[in-house]
Parts: sequence; structure tokens; C-alpha cells
Amino acid sequence: MSKTLVITGASKGIGLATAKLFLEQGYRVINLSRSACALPSVTNLKIDLASHDWSNEGGQDLLQLIDDSQEVVLIHNAAIMTKDSIGDIDPAVLAQVLQLNVVAPAQLNRLLLPKMQTGSAILYVSSTLGTKAVANTHAYVISKHAAIGQMRASCQDLVGSGIHTAAVCPGFTETEMLQAHLGENPELYKEITSTIALGRLVQPAEIADTLWFCSQSPAINGAVIHANLGQVER
Repeated sequence: MSKTLVITGASKGIGLATAKLFLEQGYRVINLSRSACALPSVTNLKIDLASHDWSNEGGQDLLQLIDDSQEVVLIHNAAIMTKDSIGDIDPAVLAQVLQLNVVAPAQLNRLLLPKMQTGSAILYVSSTLGTKAVANTHAYVISKHAAIGQMRASCQDLVGSGIHTAAVCPGFTETEMLQAHLGENPELYKEITSTIALGRLVQPAEIADTLWFCSQSPAINGAVIHANLGQVER
């Protein structure tokens, strides 16, 4: 049986770790992103999901690649995080964040759903910030809350299809995106890890394991899964 993972943003971080795991499990892996995934067995489609008309250029190529798949796992992983607040949010930046983090997944769902058979799955990578908020991450928080809402709406719309869906919410994960957002500030990292019950950052491979489990578990349908090593409540 031909099994395919379609994942966005698999060139680094959580996406790269997830692509590696699915390859090891015998899946064909297709990465959609501007940067290629370095894993030699991955098929890369260079697509800018931040462009609202990306499907006009890459959509048909993607459909042809999954045409023979009896099972498709679609993982919405690509995201952008910006520094902004209620007082200085730029509407153009908000629109860009929403396009990549929310609208592109909706476009991908609509494109691929006719090719997805019973046993397939649609997974959303949300965030701890999909259920709460911190200051100065305004657009990202909005988009990750929206990802959970999109997953819940997906679950209802997919009733009777045999396709299941879930949202995985990573906590602070040791990725390039987090490093870029926090900068080189050891005190800030120390402050962050003090809020994590196990005292360290989540590793991308741990989120990949969680996504794999969700993809293989139809009982987890419409569920929000927190993968954050536990949070210290104060």
C-alpha cells in the first residue's frame, strides 16, 4: 500500500524531524516549502505558502505526486513567528502570518481532500500559545488559536469520511524559529526552562513522535494534544 506524508516546512526543526521519522516508517515524504529538505529520499516542491496564489503554480504537481496514494497524512507545520503587540501590530504583517499559518492549511485541505481515502489524517501543529498568550507575540498567538479552531472545524466537516484530525501543541521547542525569536540571551533561556516541569526545552524528535502517534491513532480525532514537558503553575 502506498503511504504518503505531505508536510509543510520540513527543511528544519520539527518538520525535518517528522520527515525523517515518516521515512523510517516506510512513507513517501513530500515537503512543501521555500527551502529544500536535505534528506535524500524526500521529494521537495519549492512553494511559497505565504503567497495567497501558491496553488496556481504548485497545486497540480502535488496532486500528481499523491495520485497513487492509498493513505495520505497531511501535516500543517510551516509557520512564521513575529514580534508585535496590540499597540504596534502592522495589518500587513498580520495578514502575512495568517496566510502562512492559517489560510495555506485551508488551501491545502481543499486541494488534497478529494485524493484522501479512509485511514488518512490531517494534523495541525499549533502551539502552547494556541490555548494561552504571552506578550509581544500578537500575530502568532492569534494564528495558533485559529489553528486549533480550524482543526475542530475540520473534525466536524470530515464526519463519515474515515479521515481523522488533531492539533499538536508543542511547548518551547529547541528549533531555529525559537532561537531567532529569543536571540542570544542565556538568562531568558534560563527563565523559560524554569517554567517547564522537566527543566529543559522540548526536542523536535519528541514532537515528531507525537505527530506519528496521532497520525496512526484514529481515536485521537478532534483532540488537542499538548506536548510541552509539563508546565510549572505559579
